[in-house]
Amino acid sequence: MADSTSARASTSASGSNPNAAQEIAFEVAGIGKTFPGNPPVVALDNIDLRVERGEFLVLLGPSGCGKSTLLEILSGLQEPTEGTATFNGSQIHGPSPELGVVFQDASLYPWRTIAHNVELGLELKGTPTTERRAIAADTLASVGLAGFERKYPHQLSGGMRQRAGIARALATRPEVLLMDEPFGAVDHLTRIQLQHELLSLWERDRKTVVFVTHDVGEAVFLADRIVVLSPRPGRVYRQIQVDAPRPRQRGDHQLLDLEAAIYGILHELGADRLGTDGLAGPASADASGDDRLAADRSEREVQNA
Repeated sequence: MADSTSARASTSASGSNPNAAQEIAFEVAGIGKTFPGNPPVVALDNIDLRVERGEFLVLLGPSGCGKSTLLEILSGLQEPTEGTATFNGSQIHGPSPELGVVFQDASLYPWRTIAHNVELGLELKGTPTTERRAIAADTLASVGLAGFERKYPHQLSGGMRQRAGIARALATRPEVLLMDEPFGAVDHLTRIQLQHELLSLWERDRKTVVFVTHDVGEAVFLADRIVVLSPRPGRVYRQIQVDAPRPRQRGDHQLLDLEAAIYGILHELGADRLGTDGLAGPASADASGDDRLAADRSEREVQNA
Protein backbone atom coordinates (compact mmCIF):
# COMPACT_ATOMS: atom_id res chain seq x y z
CA MET A 1 0.00 0.00 0.00
CA ALA A 2 1.20 3.48 -0.74
CA ASP A 3 2.16 5.71 2.18
CA SER A 4 0.06 8.61 0.92
CA THR A 5 -2.86 9.07 -1.40
CA SER A 6 -1.75 12.42 -2.76
CA ALA A 7 0.70 15.22 -2.11
CA ARG A 8 -1.83 17.00 0.12
CA ALA A 9 -3.64 14.11 1.78
CA SER A 10 -1.85 12.07 4.41
CA THR A 11 -2.82 8.47 5.09
CA SER A 12 -1.95 5.78 7.53
CA ALA A 13 -2.58 2.07 7.83
CA SER A 14 -5.17 0.78 10.28
CA GLY A 15 -4.85 2.33 13.71
CA SER A 16 -5.08 5.84 15.13
CA ASN A 17 -4.36 9.02 13.27
CA PRO A 18 -0.73 9.82 14.20
CA ASN A 19 -1.59 13.55 14.44
CA ALA A 20 -4.58 13.04 16.72
CA ALA A 21 -5.45 15.82 19.13
CA GLN A 22 -5.38 15.25 22.88
CA GLU A 23 -9.16 15.44 23.27
CA ILE A 24 -10.81 12.22 22.15
CA ALA A 25 -14.59 11.84 21.76
CA PHE A 26 -14.71 8.13 20.84
CA GLU A 27 -12.21 5.35 21.22
CA VAL A 28 -12.82 1.78 20.11
CA ALA A 29 -10.37 -1.01 20.77
CA GLY A 30 -10.50 -4.50 19.29
CA ILE A 31 -14.17 -4.14 18.33
CA GLY A 32 -15.74 -7.14 16.69
CA LYS A 33 -19.37 -7.88 15.87
CA THR A 34 -20.81 -11.23 14.87
CA PHE A 35 -24.49 -11.76 14.12
CA PRO A 36 -25.78 -15.24 15.03
CA GLY A 37 -27.05 -17.49 12.30
CA ASN A 38 -26.16 -20.53 10.27
CA PRO A 39 -23.52 -19.61 9.40
CA PRO A 40 -22.85 -16.61 11.68
CA VAL A 41 -22.16 -13.27 9.95
CA VAL A 42 -18.94 -11.57 11.04
CA ALA A 43 -19.67 -7.91 10.34
CA LEU A 44 -16.66 -6.30 12.07
CA ASP A 45 -13.27 -7.63 13.10
CA ASN A 46 -10.64 -6.05 15.36
CA ILE A 47 -11.53 -2.38 14.81
CA ASP A 48 -9.23 0.14 16.52
CA LEU A 49 -10.20 3.78 16.03
CA ARG A 50 -10.18 7.17 17.73
CA VAL A 51 -12.46 10.07 16.85
CA GLU A 52 -11.32 13.51 17.94
CA ARG A 53 -13.69 15.98 19.56
CA GLY A 54 -15.02 18.40 16.92
CA GLU A 55 -13.81 16.22 14.04
CA PHE A 56 -15.87 15.45 10.93
CA LEU A 57 -15.02 11.79 10.36
CA VAL A 58 -16.41 9.76 7.47
CA LEU A 59 -16.66 5.96 7.43
CA LEU A 60 -16.33 4.85 3.81
CA GLY A 61 -16.56 1.42 2.25
CA PRO A 62 -18.61 -0.86 0.04
CA SER A 63 -22.09 -2.00 1.00
CA GLY A 64 -21.99 -4.74 3.59
CA CYS A 65 -18.66 -3.77 5.16
CA GLY A 66 -20.19 -2.97 8.56
CA LYS A 67 -20.13 0.84 8.48
CA SER A 68 -23.63 1.10 9.93
CA THR A 69 -22.91 -1.60 12.49
CA LEU A 70 -19.91 0.38 13.74
CA LEU A 71 -21.99 3.57 13.88
CA GLU A 72 -24.68 1.81 15.90
CA ILE A 73 -22.06 0.55 18.35
CA LEU A 74 -20.87 4.14 18.81
CA SER A 75 -24.46 5.25 19.37
CA GLY A 76 -25.12 2.54 21.96
CA LEU A 77 -27.82 0.94 19.83
CA GLN A 78 -25.79 -2.25 19.50
CA GLU A 79 -23.34 -4.05 21.76
CA PRO A 80 -20.08 -5.34 20.26
CA THR A 81 -19.38 -9.04 20.42
CA GLU A 82 -15.83 -8.27 21.52
CA GLY A 83 -13.70 -5.26 22.33
CA THR A 84 -14.63 -1.96 23.99
CA ALA A 85 -16.10 1.36 22.86
CA THR A 86 -15.87 4.52 24.97
CA PHE A 87 -17.31 8.02 24.69
CA ASN A 88 -15.55 10.80 26.59
CA GLY A 89 -13.60 8.14 28.44
CA SER A 90 -16.62 6.15 29.66
CA GLN A 91 -17.72 2.82 28.21
CA ILE A 92 -20.81 3.00 26.00
CA HIS A 93 -23.69 1.00 27.49
CA GLY A 94 -26.66 2.31 25.56
CA PRO A 95 -28.11 5.44 23.96
CA SER A 96 -27.32 8.83 25.45
CA PRO A 97 -28.82 12.32 25.00
CA GLU A 98 -25.28 13.48 24.18
CA LEU A 99 -25.40 11.37 21.00
CA GLY A 100 -27.76 12.50 18.24
CA VAL A 101 -28.49 9.87 15.58
CA VAL A 102 -29.75 10.50 12.03
CA PHE A 103 -30.61 7.58 9.76
CA GLN A 104 -31.19 7.42 6.02
CA ASP A 105 -34.92 7.38 6.71
CA ALA A 106 -35.92 10.44 8.76
CA SER A 107 -38.33 8.18 10.74
CA LEU A 108 -40.80 10.96 11.45
CA TYR A 109 -44.09 10.04 13.08
CA PRO A 110 -46.81 10.75 10.49
CA TRP A 111 -49.47 11.73 13.07
CA ARG A 112 -47.28 14.44 14.61
CA THR A 113 -46.58 17.83 13.08
CA ILE A 114 -42.99 18.63 12.14
CA ALA A 115 -42.59 20.75 15.27
CA HIS A 116 -44.00 17.99 17.47
CA ASN A 117 -41.64 15.47 15.86
CA VAL A 118 -38.69 17.74 16.64
CA GLU A 119 -39.93 18.22 20.21
CA LEU A 120 -40.18 14.49 20.87
CA GLY A 121 -36.82 14.01 22.57
CA LEU A 122 -37.35 17.12 24.66
CA GLU A 123 -40.80 15.87 25.62
CA LEU A 124 -39.35 12.56 26.80
CA LYS A 125 -36.79 14.47 28.86
CA GLY A 126 -39.56 16.42 30.59
CA THR A 127 -38.69 19.79 29.09
CA PRO A 128 -41.50 22.30 29.76
CA THR A 129 -43.86 22.89 26.85
CA THR A 130 -43.00 26.55 26.28
CA GLU A 131 -39.27 25.84 26.30
CA ARG A 132 -39.42 22.87 23.96
CA ARG A 133 -41.62 24.79 21.49
CA ALA A 134 -39.06 27.59 21.42
CA ILE A 135 -36.19 25.12 20.94
CA ALA A 136 -38.05 23.32 18.14
CA ALA A 137 -38.78 26.58 16.33
CA ASP A 138 -35.17 27.71 16.64
CA THR A 139 -33.81 24.34 15.50
CA LEU A 140 -36.16 24.14 12.52
CA ALA A 141 -35.12 27.63 11.49
CA SER A 142 -31.46 26.55 11.64
CA VAL A 143 -32.14 23.84 9.03
CA GLY A 144 -34.24 26.06 6.77
CA LEU A 145 -37.69 24.89 7.88
CA ALA A 146 -39.04 28.03 9.53
CA GLY A 147 -42.74 28.30 8.67
CA PHE A 148 -43.23 24.54 8.36
CA GLU A 149 -43.73 23.82 12.06
CA ARG A 150 -47.42 22.90 11.68
CA LYS A 151 -47.01 20.78 8.55
CA TYR A 152 -47.15 16.99 8.66
CA PRO A 153 -44.41 14.75 7.21
CA HIS A 154 -46.46 13.79 4.14
CA GLN A 155 -46.70 17.49 3.23
CA LEU A 156 -42.91 17.87 2.95
CA SER A 157 -40.48 16.80 0.26
CA GLY A 158 -37.91 14.09 0.96
CA GLY A 159 -35.16 16.65 1.51
CA MET A 160 -37.33 18.66 3.89
CA ARG A 161 -38.21 15.54 5.88
CA GLN A 162 -34.51 14.76 6.19
CA ARG A 163 -33.87 18.30 7.45
CA ALA A 164 -36.59 17.71 10.03
CA GLY A 165 -34.86 14.49 11.09
CA ILE A 166 -31.61 16.38 11.54
CA ALA A 167 -33.45 19.08 13.51
CA ARG A 168 -34.89 16.43 15.84
CA ALA A 169 -31.40 15.10 16.49
CA LEU A 170 -30.10 18.64 17.14
CA ALA A 171 -32.99 19.72 19.40
CA THR A 172 -31.63 17.95 22.48
CA ARG A 173 -28.31 19.79 22.01
CA PRO A 174 -26.18 16.65 21.60
CA GLU A 175 -22.41 16.79 21.66
CA VAL A 176 -22.16 14.39 18.70
CA LEU A 177 -24.04 13.70 15.46
CA LEU A 178 -23.92 10.11 14.21
CA MET A 179 -25.25 10.04 10.65
CA ASP A 180 -25.96 6.82 8.75
CA GLU A 181 -26.12 7.68 5.03
CA PRO A 182 -28.56 10.50 5.81
CA PHE A 183 -28.76 11.80 2.24
CA GLY A 184 -28.97 8.48 0.43
CA ALA A 185 -32.72 8.65 -0.21
CA VAL A 186 -32.86 12.09 -1.84
CA ASP A 187 -32.13 13.22 -5.39
CA HIS A 188 -28.65 14.36 -6.38
CA LEU A 189 -29.25 18.12 -6.33
CA THR A 190 -30.99 17.94 -2.96
CA ARG A 191 -28.14 15.84 -1.67
CA ILE A 192 -25.61 18.50 -2.67
CA GLN A 193 -27.68 21.19 -0.96
CA LEU A 194 -28.01 19.12 2.23
CA GLN A 195 -24.25 18.54 2.28
CA HIS A 196 -23.66 22.31 2.21
CA GLU A 197 -26.25 22.90 4.92
CA LEU A 198 -24.72 20.20 7.13
CA LEU A 199 -21.27 21.75 6.77
CA SER A 200 -22.67 25.16 7.69
CA LEU A 201 -24.18 23.70 10.87
CA TRP A 202 -20.95 21.87 11.67
CA GLU A 203 -18.78 24.94 11.11
CA ARG A 204 -21.07 26.95 13.37
CA ASP A 205 -21.16 24.52 16.31
CA ARG A 206 -18.15 22.25 15.67
CA LYS A 207 -19.94 19.19 16.97
CA THR A 208 -18.21 15.87 16.51
CA VAL A 209 -19.70 14.18 13.41
CA VAL A 210 -19.34 10.55 12.37
CA PHE A 211 -20.87 10.14 8.92
CA VAL A 212 -21.41 6.88 7.02
CA THR A 213 -21.34 6.75 3.22
CA HIS A 214 -20.08 4.70 0.30
CA ASP A 215 -20.06 7.76 -1.97
CA VAL A 216 -16.42 8.71 -2.52
CA GLY A 217 -17.18 12.25 -3.68
CA GLU A 218 -19.39 12.89 -0.66
CA ALA A 219 -16.68 11.61 1.68
CA VAL A 220 -13.97 13.83 0.18
CA PHE A 221 -16.18 16.92 0.18
CA LEU A 222 -17.29 16.57 3.82
CA ALA A 223 -14.52 14.94 5.81
CA ASP A 224 -11.62 16.01 7.94
CA ARG A 225 -10.61 12.36 7.92
CA ILE A 226 -11.83 9.34 5.98
CA VAL A 227 -11.66 5.82 7.41
CA VAL A 228 -11.83 3.18 4.68
CA LEU A 229 -13.26 -0.15 5.80
CA SER A 230 -12.54 -3.40 4.02
CA PRO A 231 -15.28 -5.66 2.62
CA ARG A 232 -16.89 -7.91 5.23
CA PRO A 233 -15.68 -8.55 7.77
CA GLY A 234 -15.07 -4.84 8.13
CA ARG A 235 -11.59 -3.84 9.23
CA VAL A 236 -9.87 -0.43 9.19
CA TYR A 237 -7.89 -0.64 5.96
CA ARG A 238 -6.72 2.94 5.53
CA GLN A 239 -7.14 6.36 7.15
CA ILE A 240 -6.92 9.49 5.01
CA GLN A 241 -6.49 12.98 6.39
CA VAL A 242 -8.22 15.46 4.07
CA ASP A 243 -6.16 18.64 4.22
CA ALA A 244 -8.03 20.55 1.52
CA PRO A 245 -9.00 24.00 2.83
CA ARG A 246 -12.60 24.91 3.62
CA PRO A 247 -14.92 26.02 2.16
CA ARG A 248 -14.31 23.42 -0.51
CA GLN A 249 -15.29 23.74 -4.14
CA ARG A 250 -16.65 20.84 -6.17
CA GLY A 251 -14.41 20.10 -9.10
CA ASP A 252 -11.31 21.32 -7.26
CA HIS A 253 -8.28 19.45 -8.62
CA GLN A 254 -7.05 18.59 -5.14
CA LEU A 255 -10.36 16.92 -4.29
CA LEU A 256 -10.52 15.14 -7.65
CA ASP A 257 -6.98 13.82 -7.17
CA LEU A 258 -7.94 12.53 -3.74
CA GLU A 259 -11.06 10.85 -5.13
CA ALA A 260 -8.89 9.10 -7.72
CA ALA A 261 -6.49 7.96 -5.00
CA ILE A 262 -9.35 6.55 -2.93
CA TYR A 263 -10.67 4.65 -5.93
CA GLY A 264 -7.17 3.18 -6.16
CA ILE A 265 -7.39 2.08 -2.53
CA LEU A 266 -10.79 0.51 -3.15
CA HIS A 267 -9.33 -1.26 -6.19
CA GLU A 268 -6.63 -2.71 -3.90
CA LEU A 269 -9.42 -4.04 -1.72
CA GLY A 270 -11.28 -5.51 -4.69
CA ALA A 271 -14.27 -3.37 -3.71
CA ASP A 272 -14.78 -2.32 -7.33
CA ARG A 273 -15.72 -5.92 -8.12
CA LEU A 274 -18.45 -6.17 -5.47
CA GLY A 275 -21.27 -4.70 -7.58
CA THR A 276 -22.53 -1.37 -8.78
CA ASP A 277 -23.60 -0.20 -5.30
CA GLY A 278 -20.26 -1.06 -3.72
CA LEU A 279 -18.51 2.22 -4.43
CA ALA A 280 -19.66 5.70 -5.23
CA GLY A 281 -23.24 5.53 -6.46
CA PRO A 282 -26.17 6.86 -4.43
CA ALA A 283 -25.72 5.60 -0.92
CA SER A 284 -27.90 2.80 0.38
CA ALA A 285 -28.14 0.95 3.65
CA ASP A 286 -25.41 -1.57 4.47
CA ALA A 287 -26.27 -5.12 3.46
CA SER A 288 -24.61 -6.65 6.51
CA GLY A 289 -26.30 -7.52 9.79
CA ASP A 290 -27.24 -3.83 10.06
CA ASP A 291 -30.32 -4.49 7.95
CA ARG A 292 -31.71 -6.92 10.52
CA LEU A 293 -32.35 -3.98 12.84
CA ALA A 294 -33.81 -1.55 10.31
CA ALA A 295 -37.41 -2.14 11.38
CA ASP A 296 -36.60 -1.12 14.96
CA ARG A 297 -34.70 2.07 14.19
CA SER A 298 -37.56 4.52 14.64
CA GLU A 299 -38.17 3.38 18.22
CA ARG A 300 -34.45 3.24 19.04
CA GLU A 301 -33.94 6.74 17.66
CA VAL A 302 -36.55 7.98 20.14
CA GLN A 303 -34.79 6.13 22.96
CA ASN A 304 -31.57 7.91 21.96
CA ALA A 305 -33.16 11.30 22.62
